[in-house]
Amino acid sequence: MTTPIKSPIHTSTSILRLALLSSLIIATSLLAAGQHSHAATQNPAGSAELVKLVRQGTKQYINVNNATAAGYGPFLGCVAGTDHGAMGIHYVNGTLLGNLTLDPAQPQALIYEPNNGKMTLVGVEFILDSASWLAANNNTAPVLNGQVFNFVGAPNRFNIPSFFELHVWAWRDNPQGAFVDWNNDVTCNGQ
Repeated sequence: MTTPIKSPIHTSTSILRLALLSSLIIATSLLAAGQHSHAATQNPAGSAELVKLVRQGTKQYINVNNATAAGYGPFLGCVAGTDHGAMGIHYVNGTLLGNLTLDPAQPQALIYEPNNGKMTLVGVEFILDSASWLAANNNTAPVLNGQVFNFVGAPNRFNIPSFFELHVWAWRDNPQGAFVDWNNDVTCNGQ
């Protein structure tokens, strides 16, 4: 016996963006378990260059007040892994979330680690709706300075359309790699 699956489809762009954003920052066992793959082998020289470009382009956001003045705002609190590591608090720029331009100085989200009332910039996240990106880019996955974005397909546990994402731990070393979603050296304990 089969049961038809009903999936809520929203035509509102703002609802779609909110759903996409929510899916990106909620801890997932599939991502944490590494059941997705990177589409390309990382080039250490290219990786170091992208981290350097992100650091140069986002240094003004070390002070979280500069981030809020630029249109970034906190979303959903501190995201911690179920079995290891964390991401931190995502400060998202809604205008950039709908933008398909890839620029190391303009990530869609800045990631901060809370520590007793202070926020420390630890990384960034680039977020792209896959259908919009693929339609505008001849069905080619996004690549930023040689780093291929991770694809999260649909259907997924969030009941949202597929998306591309890329974390860059430009301000806090990640022992698992500069582009891995979870960082074992980031914590939510200080909030």
